[in-house]
Amino acid sequence: MIYRRQIQTLFQLSKTSPQTLRLLHCFLIKTSLDHHEYFFSQLMLSATTASLRHARRLFDTSPIAPPPLFAWNTLIRAYSNSSAPIESIKLFAELLSGELKPDNFTYPFVIKACGRGLMLGVGGSVHSMALKVGFGSELHVRNTVLTMYGGCGVVEFSRKVFDEMSERNVVSWSSMIGAYVNCNLDIEALRVFKDMTIENEKPNLVTFVSLLSACTNLLNIRLGRSIHSYIIINGVELQVSLGTALLNMYAKSGHLDEAFHIFNSIREKNLLSWTVMISCLANQGYGDEAFSLFTKMEEVGLRPDSVSFSAILSACSHGGLLDKGEELFKKMVNIYKIVPTMEHYGCLVDLFGRAGKIKEAYQIIMSMPMEPNSVVLRSYLSACKHHDSACYLDERLTQLLIELEPDIGSNYVLAAGISSSIEYWNGMKMKGLRKVPGYSWLQAHDLG
Repeated sequence: MIYRRQIQTLFQLSKTSPQTLRLLHCFLIKTSLDHHEYFFSQLMLSATTASLRHARRLFDTSPIAPPPLFAWNTLIRAYSNSSAPIESIKLFAELLSGELKPDNFTYPFVIKACGRGLMLGVGGSVHSMALKVGFGSELHVRNTVLTMYGGCGVVEFSRKVFDEMSERNVVSWSSMIGAYVNCNLDIEALRVFKDMTIENEKPNLVTFVSLLSACTNLLNIRLGRSIHSYIIINGVELQVSLGTALLNMYAKSGHLDEAFHIFNSIREKNLLSWTVMISCLANQGYGDEAFSLFTKMEEVGLRPDSVSFSAILSACSHGGLLDKGEELFKKMVNIYKIVPTMEHYGCLVDLFGRAGKIKEAYQIIMSMPMEPNSVVLRSYLSACKHHDSACYLDERLTQLLIELEPDIGSNYVLAAGISSSIEYWNGMKMKGLRKVPGYSWLQAHDLG
């Protein structure tokens, strides 16, 4: 006879082993334990961890009618964390049409799904429902509502919920800070953090990640270093999300040595960690090093995504690695089956343009499945000018650049510099435009 404790052990194992999950399911069917609410609910919990598709099949063929509320909540929560959060909403609507009623666990999962799916209208309606049934004042529900509004870009709603809270915890403060950062109001995020410290609320990992994002956006390396020091002094574990946030801050500020130190300190790096480091090397002009790191990333078993390829193609472009860049583009399309975006094509055009392969760059533009944007056009036209290749100058591309950005003076200067026509100078004068001097966002090192 198998006791409950032994079955519980099998439930834990089945979360990471689909084969164990199937065997356990068969056993529960044979013993009719799948008709027991507790065992069916635990089976659903394991299934959502192992395979969401399998969990949905279990739910739809449940021997208990209707399935227990715990099973509904488990599946709704799983969908809210998946790439298809709208399925949470559909399941919630199905739940409302039956005899069971949502509880204080259901609403936060559904509200979270609304935030992840940017479904502001639905999220507002679910918030109203939670208030009507008496769950709206619960701290967990309010924290989720706050995050949902911030995710949907209406931070003023988040602030209203935050200000009306009679009690707050670290999640409340972190959610408010995160909402401001999400809406690009980084100064406001730092002000909330200041209030948080006045209230003697100790920050957690999520707080630090949001604060470091704010520092990165503001290029406030001094404050970022202070936060880093706090993390070290207080022995905060450098988990991958926190490590990547620190890495990104140092990388965007141009501090390559510190970025590499953080990168090497992250024990279990994820794809984002590798991509940020590759991008950092690319921006600093270390194309060969970036290529080597990209190769190492593949060797450890990580599958590069669209963003990873944008970073490495940019590195090849800045480093003049024509053959490697062309090879990577083909690998992206043929091996990894990634559909090239405008950014990928832009990197390729820039790569050939810098190498003086103007004809090839032009052919890429002509083969693109979308109309080139201003970045691609400027890159190509600048290459034509730099390499004195007016023979490949297409007046339609020059005109398209002006049409896309008619109020940018440097576009007229570029167009006039490679065209025999004086109409661009005249157009610039008629609009009263002038070329704006270039500048850099890299923060200078403190002197003295």
